[in-house]
Amino acid sequence: MEWVRSIRVMAKGSVLVVGGGGREHALCMALASSEQVNSVHCAPGNAGTLEVATNHAVSASDVEGLVALAQHLQATLVVVGPEAPLCDFLADQLAAVGIPCFGPVQALAILEGSKLHAKEVMSIAGVPTAEYQVLTSESDIESALDRFEGQPWVVKRDVLAGGKGVVVTADRSEAKAFIEASIATDGKVLLEAFLEGEEASMLVVMDGSGFVCLPPSQDHKRAYDGDIGPNTGGMGAYCPAPVATPEVLSRSVRDIVEPMHAYLSSQPTPYRGVLYVGLMITSEGLPSVVEFNVRFGDPECQITLPLIATDLHELLFAAATDRLSEVNVEFHRQHALTVVLAAEGYPASPVKGRRINGLQAPSETAWINHAGTGHNDAGDVVSTGGRVLACTATGDTLDEAAQRAYDLLAKIDLEGSHYRTDIGHRAL
Repeated sequence: MEWVRSIRVMAKGSVLVVGGGGREHALCMALASSEQVNSVHCAPGNAGTLEVATNHAVSASDVEGLVALAQHLQATLVVVGPEAPLCDFLADQLAAVGIPCFGPVQALAILEGSKLHAKEVMSIAGVPTAEYQVLTSESDIESALDRFEGQPWVVKRDVLAGGKGVVVTADRSEAKAFIEASIATDGKVLLEAFLEGEEASMLVVMDGSGFVCLPPSQDHKRAYDGDIGPNTGGMGAYCPAPVATPEVLSRSVRDIVEPMHAYLSSQPTPYRGVLYVGLMITSEGLPSVVEFNVRFGDPECQITLPLIATDLHELLFAAATDRLSEVNVEFHRQHALTVVLAAEGYPASPVKGRRINGLQAPSETAWINHAGTGHNDAGDVVSTGGRVLACTATGDTLDEAAQRAYDLLAKIDLEGSHYRTDIGHRAL
């Protein structure tokens, strides 16, 4: 792919990417290859972003520090990776100092910050989603559990919980315990009907002028082969996902994307960023919304960006400035797949600080996205998180992309690490 070739610098914009994971490394790689970008900066970044951008020791949670950094860099665009700073008014504060931001203002970022708010918006917009009940300390929990008897119970905390705010279980006592604990800490919790079907992810770039649906993808949340083991932040993903057929995509746009865009673009400040739509697709091909996120998914971002043929800076800057309708967005007719290499003990208690050997330089068709990486005092690349890195590849077929990704992964050595060997199995 052209975007992993040598970087050609043009005297154009200065971009600040907020975050330090695999998603942010993918964004930095794509933006660094743009002819419209003079320099790419990342805060705080990782060992991978350091190869294509300038890292800055400012936490993604330090909103005031990020705004000050953007001003110091004279940034012409800020691209926000994680959701927390958006829910903490980062886009609002950047707008106040005249810096375009790819990421929604707080009033719209709450779509991810509050599951209840998202449900209420879907009700207003007429978007299909699971039936639910809000439980508080005054609620009859046993009666609520009876209402959704016969399927696994789905319990969702109404807060940003770093991917750990949802329990899906057929164990009534486990569901009740999580409900009671969530009410104790949060004041309320959502109990939802279980949606049957196959999951897929839609990333929709939107602003006040229009929207663009990126190729649908599918990730693998369970830690081990065969979709077993504990839930994780994602052990791999592939794109496009065959389950999202043209008919499913057409229904998703008509029943979900269009009504959500109509609602979000009618707000005092329109939605400017990417809306992650988590879909559940029934055997009849009917899509419903499992959840909304207000940022690129991870690792979905890593396998979606390489399929965008249009200059990424042009796309993101247009959305941040309400000019998306002026951009003709094109895509590569290829497949992409990524496999996550996780640290020993992940997801429970990942071991950190181990040296990573066998890292390869990127080629046109396969490369490494760093996630939880940094450098030790000797300058070695070491693990700093649970999901350490991902091997990503493209190909004319999904088989070809998978072979290239796994070939790259086989050359990497990280003591105690583990990965899934069946990424893409639903399609392959």
